[in-house]
Amino acid sequence: MTAVKTYVAVVPAAGIGSRMQSTVAKQYLTIGNKTVIEHTLDALLSHPQIQSVVVVLHPQDSTFASLRIADSPLVDVVIGGTERVDSVLNGLQHCLRKVPSSSHSWVLVHDAARPCVTHSELNDLFSCENTCDGAILAVPVSDTIKRATQSHKSATFEIAETVDRAQLWQAQTPQFFPLQKLIDAIQLAQVSGVKITDEASAMEHAHASIQLVEGHSTNIKITRQSDLALATFYLSKNISSNMNENSKQGGNRCSV
Repeated sequence: MTAVKTYVAVVPAAGIGSRMQSTVAKQYLTIGNKTVIEHTLDALLSHPQIQSVVVVLHPQDSTFASLRIADSPLVDVVIGGTERVDSVLNGLQHCLRKVPSSSHSWVLVHDAARPCVTHSELNDLFSCENTCDGAILAVPVSDTIKRATQSHKSATFEIAETVDRAQLWQAQTPQFFPLQKLIDAIQLAQVSGVKITDEASAMEHAHASIQLVEGHSTNIKITRQSDLALATFYLSKNISSNMNENSKQGGNRCSV
């Protein structure tokens, strides 16, 4: 019998979340009786092919340690850097130090504030491993897109043109790449002064072939207070969906 392949996920959670207009970082806002980051980690760790998660925290974070999930043997904690990319790199290098042989394995990077990712989306990503240099979840842009220019008369913006959306996709996470290649790509981009907005942008700079895997519009990133109610609704649907996916794959694993 062929062993089921397993993966490590890196979850950068060192951000402040200023757009939430809250004194609490967005990953520590609550949905039901759990914080956003607990929902996110549960979604990942309940998948049978995710063996562990590396959570990357702000140096002054004193909240995560108080959460129940922080005691899980499947969760490692490392300290982040100045920018998101620095935090991700710290998490990736921790994976490499912990299991040097994992340099040839693949790794997921997922936003702490995306608690609604489903197991079916993860399965779709995992299926891409042998067909490309990496893959990300994304959704085709459905709205009309306007390119803006700032008005010469005021601080307002005006329409410069309507952009053809036929080839536009909105990137999500998780993003899925070979561990060592992603580390190399990030370091190369940093040395070259390339702005890295997500892991895929670093791999693009390294001329990697990256597959777009159509995700769900429900895989929202919580950035505003209004997102919490929507995430609450989606999470209630995901629980039963994930349980069904796990039963097809031979069982479920609790994170704590």
